[in-house]
Amino acid sequence: MTNQQYNKNLFSFIEKATCAFTGIQEIKRMLLEKEYKELEEKADWNLEHGKKYFITRNDSSLIAFTTGTNDSFNITCTHIDTPAFLIKPKNVIYEKNYLKVNVMPYGGLLNYGWLDEGLSIAGRVIYKKKNTFYKEIIDYQKPLLCIPSVAIHQNANANTNLNLNDQVDMIPILSLKKKENPIKDLIKKELNLKEEKICDYDLFIYASSKPTYFGLNNEMILSPRIDDLTCTFGALKSFIDAKKNNNVNIFCTFNSEEIGSLTKEGADSSFLMDTLKRICADLKLEISKIISNSTILSADNTHATHPNHPNNSDINNEALLNKGIVISRDNTSTTDSVSSSLFKEICNKAKVPYQEYVTKNDLTSGSTLSGINLRHVSIDSIDLGLGELAMHGAKEIIGSKDSYYLYKAFKKFYETKIIKEKDRILLK
Repeated sequence: MTNQQYNKNLFSFIEKATCAFTGIQEIKRMLLEKEYKELEEKADWNLEHGKKYFITRNDSSLIAFTTGTNDSFNITCTHIDTPAFLIKPKNVIYEKNYLKVNVMPYGGLLNYGWLDEGLSIAGRVIYKKKNTFYKEIIDYQKPLLCIPSVAIHQNANANTNLNLNDQVDMIPILSLKKKENPIKDLIKKELNLKEEKICDYDLFIYASSKPTYFGLNNEMILSPRIDDLTCTFGALKSFIDAKKNNNVNIFCTFNSEEIGSLTKEGADSSFLMDTLKRICADLKLEISKIISNSTILSADNTHATHPNHPNNSDINNEALLNKGIVISRDNTSTTDSVSSSLFKEICNKAKVPYQEYVTKNDLTSGSTLSGINLRHVSIDSIDLGLGELAMHGAKEIIGSKDSYYLYKAFKKFYETKIIKEKDRILLK
């Protein structure tokens, strides 16, 4: 597969994974197409060696795995949720001929980056028919809303001090006609509901623009949801494409990272540990022994050096576009000299460049997925990602080579047996 072919598939994934629910729906489709078997947490599993499985939790997180005979887990970990707006329960605002939708920010949004963008709606709907509740995932896949900016003539500070208020400035318009329940009307039409009662919903407003290349030589990608779908797709595709071996390979993608991960399906839940315990129980493996010999690659993006503000990056340890996978060495990361050395060797074997990143001392860095996971399961871990610009805007930027680099390195990781002994580590 060439870099261009890979990016074509990446673009398609980003267009379909418009929120955590649609993202998991698309990942399930890809896994079922490759003959992975879906499991349920409430059911018996009866796993067999050499088979392929996956499980979901709350329709918005997923763990897939292959069963082998090696006494270790090779795990990649990403998040499927992205910054967006969440529609409030009571959401109708009608003022001055404008029908607006009352929303709240989901995650730390770069507010001005969401102005004047075509926005759509996706998520999960719960409705009731007689005495039964049903779940449906919906996605309108077209612009329905927009948050208009205030013209320079009406805001003299627009170019000097743009202080956007979440409740005033970030409310999108939906129509120029007054309606009592426009969101429920949209849902009923989309799902062809008549007598059924809409009980509730988890609906997100997302940027509907499509991924595209830009630059003289298509060096960069401009796209919504780069954080963290680029890492999620790279980890998933490498997991699916890895050559069959005896590894117990695991792919995890979690919801709720953008709001702290503290949900029943987030990285700060028991989801991963529950799954590892059941794999070991079914395959008659000693979990403590296997965990001590296992490795997690945690993949989430970080900040590339900004072309107009290079002083926001560390003078030596910065992330540059198209210069390879970024290894985070912040003191809040789970990376240490052992995990870093292992991953660098995997990159060398995959013929992929890498770079090391540390946040500038007078700025702060956030928590990481593996750091959160390690509260529940103690596995050797490393924090990785891609350098990006405009993080948490409606559209973000990465180098057009970097996601392919991540795919190649992660594929090599899944194809590598890691043997950890007292004073040495072997890669086979």
